[in-house]
Amino acid sequence: MPGDGIGKVVLNEAIRVLDAAGFDAEYVHGDIGWEFWCKEGDPFPVRTQKLLEQHKIGLFGAITSKPKDKAEAELSPEMKGKGYVYYSPIVSMRQKYDLDICMRPCKTFKGNPLNFIRRGFGGVIEEPVVDTMIFRQNTEGLYGGVEWTNPPDQVYDALLTHKKFRDNFAWCPRPELAVSTRIFTKKYTTRIVKAAFEYAKSKGIDTVTVCEKPNVIRETSGMMLKIAQEMSKTEYPDIKVQNTNIDAQMMWLTKNPETYPVIVAGNMFGDIVSDGFAGLIGGLGFACSANIGPEIAVFEPTHGSAPKYADYKPSIVNPVAMIMSACMMLDHIGEHAISEKIQKAVAEVIEEGKVKTYDMMKLPGKPDVFEKGAANTTQMADAIIAKIRR
Repeated sequence: MPGDGIGKVVLNEAIRVLDAAGFDAEYVHGDIGWEFWCKEGDPFPVRTQKLLEQHKIGLFGAITSKPKDKAEAELSPEMKGKGYVYYSPIVSMRQKYDLDICMRPCKTFKGNPLNFIRRGFGGVIEEPVVDTMIFRQNTEGLYGGVEWTNPPDQVYDALLTHKKFRDNFAWCPRPELAVSTRIFTKKYTTRIVKAAFEYAKSKGIDTVTVCEKPNVIRETSGMMLKIAQEMSKTEYPDIKVQNTNIDAQMMWLTKNPETYPVIVAGNMFGDIVSDGFAGLIGGLGFACSANIGPEIAVFEPTHGSAPKYADYKPSIVNPVAMIMSACMMLDHIGEHAISEKIQKAVAEVIEEGKVKTYDMMKLPGKPDVFEKGAANTTQMADAIIAKIRR
């Protein structure tokens, strides 16, 4: 499912790398993204849903999302006024197929010029090794899509039963009121917390950090923290629970990121903290992810479609995040040897430092980056393939 913009470019390069590494697969194309919203009023067509249901495994590039008014404006004339509402296809996919467990690894590549550095005692420059797995609850929370502007009577009347709403918001005219919900359920909160504990156990890690805000968001964040604490006591006595607030965590990740090997969070806070950690390992060009459900799994880089780069010929973007997402897919289906071969090749190219995309050279993303020595997207994939075949 290539999607939009640079998603089409990086997915193609990832498949070339998979082929070079000896992964024998038939790739079935699935339509998804902005083009199909504009033409059909559906960015995640039923035909693609059926393919995913049939094959169970998906590689996903990136999608373009725009606000409600812009989405409506870009519908083809014959589709306007028919009640179509744009919803992010990846969010819809996660909810439809219970892809509730999102894993986002953030791991330092030796030799990456974008790695985080800090000043230590006595002014010594340190480059901590970051190796963090973030477990993000993928289907609930603020991304659940249960929200209203000018809420209907039943919703408004229900809100009025809460003292905080009556005291602080009842003054607001309903047409000027927008409400988004943050829903956590015990079932899916337990699943994501257990996934974090199981990962920690498998890696011999003795701490799981719950990154939420239970001192303020008492019910939902409080639920996740309580479940984790109980799970530690009853099922994983050798793994302790560390509680950090999302705002403080964003400060601490630039002070001592190596001390947070496993983090679990709700949808929004997991999104925030994973981007923060991605910044420590080189940015979104290195950030991969897995969306895993009971039957279906989809693997994607966490970057967007970057439409401003989509038409560059040749492409300037870094394909590593997509390639590493493909490695997560390989590990999920048990192809560990091929995954390790690709990851080793990626690490060797980065450490060698002869081939660097524009982001690795800290250049603005403009077409002239090649004149300054940057590799294009295909050249980076070629370098990785050369290491695989060596």
